[in-house]
Amino acid sequence: MMDVLGGLLKTAAPGLATAVAGPLGGMAVKAIAEKLGIEDSVEAVTQHLQANPADAAKLAEIDLKKLELEQKDRQDARAREIQLATNDSVPFINKIVTPVLALGVTALSFVLFGILIFVEVTPEAKDILIYILGVLSAAVTQILSYYFGSSQGSKDKSAEIKALAK
Repeated sequence: MMDVLGGLLKTAAPGLATAVAGPLGGMAVKAIAEKLGIEDSVEAVTQHLQANPADAAKLAEIDLKKLELEQKDRQDARAREIQLATNDSVPFINKIVTPVLALGVTALSFVLFGILIFVEVTPEAKDILIYILGVLSAAVTQILSYYFGSSQGSKDKSAEIKALAK
């Protein structure tokens, strides 16, 4: 039933379709049900959208709000970085905390990659090391997304927001 709902949402509200299929599915279904004014269940939402395809357009509003919030969050982060970098009254240490942490996490990840490749690790330690490396790899992904943008999808979403705002 979740697959059917995801298929119905894919065109009108792709962000919601992704949310419904993911770990936040229950919250997404609840938001959809509230927006449509129906019972909070996958079956009820799916049946309603199958019977009333025009209501899927209402769900695009939820997607648009999410996109607007993501863009505002990104703009706020950029504005914060610019303010820190250009404000002479901010102590130097405050200006370098974020870049130093980013470089440290990235360097630590590469060190652990090297350990896994070149150093023989006991089976007990290997599991822990791989777990830590997984966490650090996710952190490095976020760091790179922060500094360089997350993907072409983000650029497409930004363009979509600008187009819808006109």
